[in-house]
Amino acid sequence: MVTLTIDSAAVRGRFSALGRDVAFFDAPGGTQVPDEVIGAISGYLRESNANLGGAFEASRRSDLLVGEARRTAARFLGCGAEEVVFGANMTTLNFALSRTAARELEAGDEIVVTRLDHDGNIAPWLELAADLGLRVRFAEIRDDASLDLDHLASLLSERTRIVAYPWASNAVGTLVDVTRVAALAHEAGALAWVDAVHYAPHGPIDVAAAGVDVLLCSPYKFFGPHLGLAFARAQLLERWRPYQVRPAPQRPLGARFETGTLAHELLAGFVTAVGYVESIGFDAIVPYERELGARFLAGLPESCRLHGLPTMESRVPTFCLSLRGLTPAEAAERLAERGFAAWDGNYYAVEVMNRLGLPDGAVRVGIVHYNTAEEVDKLLEALAGL
Repeated sequence: MVTLTIDSAAVRGRFSALGRDVAFFDAPGGTQVPDEVIGAISGYLRESNANLGGAFEASRRSDLLVGEARRTAARFLGCGAEEVVFGANMTTLNFALSRTAARELEAGDEIVVTRLDHDGNIAPWLELAADLGLRVRFAEIRDDASLDLDHLASLLSERTRIVAYPWASNAVGTLVDVTRVAALAHEAGALAWVDAVHYAPHGPIDVAAAGVDVLLCSPYKFFGPHLGLAFARAQLLERWRPYQVRPAPQRPLGARFETGTLAHELLAGFVTAVGYVESIGFDAIVPYERELGARFLAGLPESCRLHGLPTMESRVPTFCLSLRGLTPAEAAERLAERGFAAWDGNYYAVEVMNRLGLPDGAVRVGIVHYNTAEEVDKLLEALAGL
């Protein structure tokens, strides 16, 4: 048994939101935010609220903040600061970047996606296929909700241009071998295009080590504000012609793909959120979450059916459940009445739910490092009593 490596009381003391009589197992839909992040957002609005490029102090502070945000993102993702793109959210960014990349595509080109994906990494490609005569091919998942890499490899051809896939499933928690899929994509001459939204709070990201070409995530899933963040290789950002207004800046590279004024106050929150994650450290977060996840799986009552991998191997602590005799909505409502926040439905993972035969979706329980063993035990007791 791994010794718990996180001082839960100290961690939770940094979140005023966790002082309520609610156990938050809804992190896959968005985590709670530490007070220091809230302070950074309000501090920017009080002291530095201005647009960029001015000669006055508030504007200069904003210039410095945007630069700091790019450097912070580069550190978080393992890339260069010029390879960072900010936006409203992952889905909006993905529609924008995929549309930009599509300027190099032509009718008959193929995009490979997976049935493990959130629709934010499927729908942009389906829309482009309808517009440009592209073909979207789906890599299948197995009965245990793991990605069938052999099937994915069989779909690749000389016409494949993009392979879009998740680092971790937001619905069932399955991890994907991102480096292996990136290598397969590159062998076919395609780009590796990764949705890391769900993985980001659970483990370190290094785009260089993973060998990916484009990666997107959302700070509000890792204790920050509602914002979108993307990495794209500098060679791509140099080559692609962005959709932008004519006076927009041409440097740094990532700025060419940011339309309009950024939400500077949210960038202040983002910088602080990354600092918060670093203050805990993934060396502590990963084993702690793994132990809580194993505790949850070991205590799951017989009335609950787990959809997905049965152990903590090759997964993050996100669990997809069906409860005997209850619809997902009914189960989530009863949990809410007992003080537990959990999601129901398909969570935009349409293909996963179709593949698993769950037309009404399921109940999703998500654990992050601010959850505790006591909360897990109380949730298991509540599930047994539904």
